Amino acid sequence: MQECAHSSRRRGGLTSVSVQAYDPLAALRSPEGPEFDVFTAGTVFLDIVFTGLQAMPAAGTEVWAEGMGSCPGGIANLAIAASRLGLRTSMAAAFGDDDYADFNWRILSEQESVDLSRSRRFKQWHSPVTVSMAVNRDRSMVTHGHPSPMAATEMIGRPPRSSAVIAPLSFEEPLGSSDSCTWADQARKDGALIFADVGWDPSETWAPSLLDQLEVCHAFMPNAVEAMAYTNTETPREALYAIADRVPLAVVTDGANGAMAIDSITGEEAYVPALRVTALDPTGAGDVFGAGLVLGTLAHWPLADRLAFAGVCSALAVQQFGGSLAAPGWGDIADWWHDVREASGRSGAYIESLARRYAFLDKLVPTVPVGAVRRAAATMSLHADVSAGAEPVDRQGG
Repeated sequence: MQECAHSSRRRGGLTSVSVQAYDPLAALRSPEGPEFDVFTAGTVFLDIVFTGLQAMPAAGTEVWAEGMGSCPGGIANLAIAASRLGLRTSMAAAFGDDDYADFNWRILSEQESVDLSRSRRFKQWHSPVTVSMAVNRDRSMVTHGHPSPMAATEMIGRPPRSSAVIAPLSFEEPLGSSDSCTWADQARKDGALIFADVGWDPSETWAPSLLDQLEVCHAFMPNAVEAMAYTNTETPREALYAIADRVPLAVVTDGANGAMAIDSITGEEAYVPALRVTALDPTGAGDVFGAGLVLGTLAHWPLADRLAFAGVCSALAVQQFGGSLAAPGWGDIADWWHDVREASGRSGAYIESLARRYAFLDKLVPTVPVGAVRRAAATMSLHADVSAGAEPVDRQGG
């Protein structure tokens, strides 16, 4: 088992601690295989999260938060989630020359072992910043930033060989266009599977033609609202079937209702309910779900196991404040499974159902080293350690 230096942030200082890196794909690797498991690109924000607010500040007033945290956000949510799960992860993004960019770069590269060889620093371009304020289960955000000085495809050039890439569907840099070749198209030509996602359409036009790009994709992972809007259907399941006609792996996440998927290659169809958790901060939950799904797909797990694993990763993430740094590592997953196993037989039908659904973890968790990676504190100064009084709810990525 490989041992490496893992950096953990404590009250503003970067402390090196020894952790053991767990590689869930070790048995599938070969010397001639891709350099990375996952490559992705996008915008990195500095996320500043205030927690424990009793109410949002009224005009002309000041309120004090019980806790705060700072961490890389945006596409960093996905990159950190993938790296925490043992996937060799590379990410491309524009970084400025300010202290915020220095912080984000250091956390990603030194603490989270994300490769930034395709990222670039730009002079006199400041980092995008988001301030998030959490009140009970709700959050409000204020964001400031400017467009990247360079388009992603121009900045990346030829991406490193990867088993999978996670890319957005967009009209700005369309996938599979005969007029241009995006970074994701180039990665596909080099053998990568494209896992596509899509963001909220602020115009709410939901142009169905956007889905034409799925022709070159392996998987599509929208949430239920996005899926129904783009397919003009009335239920998440109808949307799932419509998407399955376009892409080999169709997945629709539906929040507290769980997730459903169809794998046309294997002929599997699966539905997995969400876990019952106290959700404190949903930031990045969909990214964590996506990272878990990619891992399960690259590991050739059955579809139901892939959905279940992605679901527990997402559920563990929303129980912590901090966005990207709330993403669980294998140490957190092993802790959760040990708790379920210990409670099995004496804690009722729900725990028994978890023990059955996640029995596949019995083959994985015993090989996870005791010192495996666990989530880090999301902070530049003080820990985001407020205990919120939220009521238990079901939560799944998306």
